[in-house]
Amino acid sequence: MSELTHLDSRGEARMVDVSDKAVTVREAVAQGRVRMQPETLNLIQEGGHPKGDVLAVARIAGIQAAKKTSDLIPLCHPLMLSSVKVELQPDPDQSAVLIEARCRLSGQTGVEMEALTAVSVAALTLYDMCKAVDKGMTIEGVELMQKTGGKSGDWQRGDNT
Repeated sequence: MSELTHLDSRGEARMVDVSDKAVTVREAVAQGRVRMQPETLNLIQEGGHPKGDVLAVARIAGIQAAKKTSDLIPLCHPLMLSSVKVELQPDPDQSAVLIEARCRLSGQTGVEMEALTAVSVAALTLYDMCKAVDKGMTIEGVELMQKTGGKSGDWQRGDNT
């Protein structure tokens, strides 16, 4: 296992110096889901929610969150993202909305936190917009699925690395 990079030799928090790292194309994909009552999912799918298009608002919130990650997580670097895609897919079989975020850039540090933040805030926005009709919703399984680029190379959930 590697050492924690955000701690200095005295164990104090620090922002990692990436100035000597090579600029490479980096991409990260994260996912999560919001489980809800079937009636809530139907309301979202039919577009009958009084607050408007829940999925569109959650998508925009996720994109905006990815762009603001360094403002939310203290030791994250501000990044010049070249692409943020947030997809929300209703899944009637699970009575859930599945959320996937894909972030990409050419830079010296990865975009895993941006993808995870995008999924998290999209899920929170969906919850916020629907809590009046379903307070029992749950946000589940927010996880990094894969990342590419950088010194550590590619990684995919399920790999033993």
